[in-house]
Amino acid sequence: MVRAASARRPVRDDIPVARRSTPVPRRSGGGLGLFLACVVVCGGSVGAVLFGPQLMARLNPPEPEEIEVFRERPDADGRLLGHFPYLEATGSSLIAVEPGIELHADAADAFEAMRQAAASDGVDLRLLSGYRSINLQEEIFFDVASERNQTAEERARVSAPPGYSEHSTGYAVDLGDGEAPETHLSPDFEQTLAFRWLQDHAPRYHFILSFPVGNPQGVNYEPWHWRYEGTADALRLFEPARRLAQRTS
Repeated sequence: MVRAASARRPVRDDIPVARRSTPVPRRSGGGLGLFLACVVVCGGSVGAVLFGPQLMARLNPPEPEEIEVFRERPDADGRLLGHFPYLEATGSSLIAVEPGIELHADAADAFEAMRQAAASDGVDLRLLSGYRSINLQEEIFFDVASERNQTAEERARVSAPPGYSEHSTGYAVDLGDGEAPETHLSPDFEQTLAFRWLQDHAPRYHFILSFPVGNPQGVNYEPWHWRYEGTADALRLFEPARRLAQRTS
């Protein structure tokens, strides 16, 4: 495995900030400029008196406000649409595990050991996805929601909003079975030999299933999505999600 800086995708204007006017630079115009400035100031004062604040408001409109991402607001425990907030992993903490796929260094070491153990048992465990930047998660959330005509609530059942995805931490993985590629990222993955092996052996490598059937976060069942909890930092990140699961179990 080779350490690599995290590839960042360019920021998209999915949620553009309202356009703001820019000030016009001043130009020196000698006495004529001073005379015109006096005329403008005096004219503005007379306009304010004669025509009142309505006309002046039209001449000097207030700055528009920024467009909000969601109408929804986080719950008392910080969740948004069922998902907990997560910070984005730093590039120095990530390792390239496969072309185009990075993981946090701790999760990468544990996954490699788990993959080798699975191979020894005749299981072809495949890494389908790992770290995702917040920018990439934004594209996945909003673009697909538009393509499928989904509301934010509908989309959040299958994908986290940007800033609320476990993948942004570098500790989450999407796994598949190389012998059954048709089940990748599908509930049918639970019927594969790879999933049954994970049920029996993944805890030994500190990977747990993030979204089991009937999970309290309200996310659809994802038998392919696992997260690493093998260090104090990882445990701290996922403590709110684990505590919620324990309260509702």
